[in-house]
Amino acid sequence: MSTSSSEQGAVEAKPHYTSPTIAPGHPLFNDLCPQDAYTPEGVYWADLPTSERVRWINAQSNAETRRELAELWATFKRDPLEPFNAYCRRYVIGGFGLFTEGYTIFSVGNLTSLYSAVWKTCWSTYAVCSKNWVAAVSYIQIVGIICGQIGVGIEGDWIGRRTGLVQDALVMALGLVMLTASWGTSLNGWVICYAWSQFVYTLGVGGEYPMTSTSVLENSNVGASSQTDDKLHRGRNMVLAFLMQGWGQLVNQGTLIILLLIFNGGSHQTAAHPIGETAAQWTWRLSFALMIPPTLWLAYYRYYKTTYSSAALRRSKRNAHVNQSGYDLVSLKLVATHFGGRLAGTCLGWMFADFLFYGAKLFSSQFIKVISPGAGVVVAWNWNLLAVGVSLIGYYMAALLIDHKLYGRKRMQAVGFLAMGVLYLAAAIRYKQLETAQHIHAFQAIYFLSGFFQQFGPNCTTFLLAAEVFPVSVRATAHGLSAASGKLGALMPAIIYNYVSDVQTRFYIVFPFAFAGWAVTLLFIPDTTGLDLREQDRYWAYVREGRAADYHGIAVHPRHLSYFERFVLRRHRAYDPELDRQSRIKELRVMWEAQQQIKEQGNVADDEVDDEVSTEAHSYFNHEKSNARN
Repeated sequence: MSTSSSEQGAVEAKPHYTSPTIAPGHPLFNDLCPQDAYTPEGVYWADLPTSERVRWINAQSNAETRRELAELWATFKRDPLEPFNAYCRRYVIGGFGLFTEGYTIFSVGNLTSLYSAVWKTCWSTYAVCSKNWVAAVSYIQIVGIICGQIGVGIEGDWIGRRTGLVQDALVMALGLVMLTASWGTSLNGWVICYAWSQFVYTLGVGGEYPMTSTSVLENSNVGASSQTDDKLHRGRNMVLAFLMQGWGQLVNQGTLIILLLIFNGGSHQTAAHPIGETAAQWTWRLSFALMIPPTLWLAYYRYYKTTYSSAALRRSKRNAHVNQSGYDLVSLKLVATHFGGRLAGTCLGWMFADFLFYGAKLFSSQFIKVISPGAGVVVAWNWNLLAVGVSLIGYYMAALLIDHKLYGRKRMQAVGFLAMGVLYLAAAIRYKQLETAQHIHAFQAIYFLSGFFQQFGPNCTTFLLAAEVFPVSVRATAHGLSAASGKLGALMPAIIYNYVSDVQTRFYIVFPFAFAGWAVTLLFIPDTTGLDLREQDRYWAYVREGRAADYHGIAVHPRHLSYFERFVLRRHRAYDPELDRQSRIKELRVMWEAQQQIKEQGNVADDEVDDEVSTEAHSYFNHEKSNARN
C-alpha cells in the first residue's frame, strides 16, 4: 500500500506528547479536554506515563463502577423490577433480531441430527435423497447470510438504518413461515424446499449484522450527555445486545428438547423406542412456528416504536456534499485505501474466528461420542445446552472487560485467538490419549474452554470492531463486508471436512487459523477502547478532503492505531495536542456559526442541529462575536 503525499508530511513531523496550553477554567476547556478522557490538567489519558496511566484508569473505572452501582440500587429501591425493565428496553430489544437469528440458525444445525436419526435413507445414507442437496442445506444458508450482509450493509448506508432493520425482520418472518410449511412430493423435494426456505430466511439474518451493530453504536451516541457513556461503555452496550444471539441458541436448544420429549411420549431415543416421524414433524415445524409471532412483533416495534439516530449519517453526507438519499462512494474507495489495513484486519479476523467456531462445531459430535457412547439425539442436545451455557458466561465476561482500558477489545481478541490456538494444538498432539475414558475430563476442559474463549474473545470483538474502526458514512458496508468474510470462513471447514474424516487431522487443520487470527489482530487491528467515535469521524473528514496530514488529534494517537499504521505508515507522527487544540477551536467556531444559521432558517429537524457545541462554547463564541462588533 503506497503512502500518500499528505501522509508523508505526517511522517516527517515529530511526535509531541505535551498537554494543550489551554488552562482549566477557560470556557472551552471542557469541550477540548473532557474529564472522561483527560486529567484535570488537560493531559490525554494515553499520554500519561505508565504508572500514572494505570492509576488514572483504575480510578476512573472504580468511580464509574460505584456510580453505576449506586444508581442501580437507587432504581431498585424505587421499583425492584425497573433495573430488569431497563435492561430489556436497552439490550434485549436492541438485540432481539440477533436472538431470533440465533434461535433459528442454531435450530437448523440441531435439527440435522434429528433428521439423520428419523429419515436415515435421506439424511444419512442418501438412498432416496441427493447428497449434494443435503449438503446444500448448509451451503445455501451461508450464501444467504453473505448476500444479506453485503446487500443490506450497502442499503443501510445508502437509504438508512431504519429501512434495513424493518426489512430484515419482515424477511426473517417470511423465511420462518416458509421453513414451517416446507414440503415436497418426496423426501428429496422436501430437502430442496427446506434449503431454499433457509436462503430466504438467511437474507434477513445477514442484514441483522451490519444493521444491529451500527444502530446500537449510533443510538448510544446521541447528544452531548451521551458522550461519556459512549466512550466508557460502547463495547458493553454492543456486546450485551450481541449476546442475545447466545440466549437465542439456549432457548432454542431447550425448546427442541422439551418439544421432542412431549411428542415422543416423554421418552429419549432408544433402540426399543425410536423417534417417530410424526413426533419429529411436530418438533421441527413447531420450533420454527413459535418464532414467527416474535419476529413480526419485532418488525412492528422497529417501524412504529424505535427512535433512530440518523444525525451522524446525515451530517456526514451533508459535509461531504452527498445527496441524503445517495451513497458515499468516495468514502468507500478511500476506506479501501486509507484504511485498507483495518479492512484486511476485520475481514481476516472474522474469517479466522468463524473458521474456528464452525469448524469446532462440525466435530463436536466426536466429543459427545467419547463422553456418552451411543448417545441419542436428546442426550446430544443436552450436551449442546451445557456448551451454550458455558459460552454465555464468556459473553458476559466480554461485556465486563471489553471497555476496560487496561484490557479492551484488541487484547481480548488477541488473547482469545491465542488461547484457542494453544487448546486446539494440545488437542491435536494428544488426541489419542484425550479420547480415552481416563482422560475424558481433559477433553471436556478443552472443549468448554475453547467455547468460552471464542465468546470471551473474537466472536464478540469482531462484531464490535468491524463497526467502530470505520467512518459513519460507510460503517454498515464495511461491517457487512467483514461479516461476509466471516461466513466464508464458516464455509471453509464444511468443505474441507468432506475430504478429511479423521478428527485428529481436523484439529491439526484448525489450530493454525487461531494463531493466524492472533497475528492479524496484532498487526492490523487498532485499539479503539475509550476513543470517541466523533473524533474518528472528525479524522475521516480530513482524510476525505485530502488533508490527512492536517489532522493532529487523538484518532492518530499511537494508542489508537494498529502496528501496521504505526510502524509502516507512521501515522502517529501527526499527533500533536497543541496543534489539535488550535484546529478544534476553529472547528467549534465554524460549527457554532453553522448552528446559528440553521436555527435562523427555522423548520429544521432537531437532528440537523449539531449538538457538539456546548452551552459554555455557545456563550464564549457569542461573547467573542459581540466583542468583534464593538
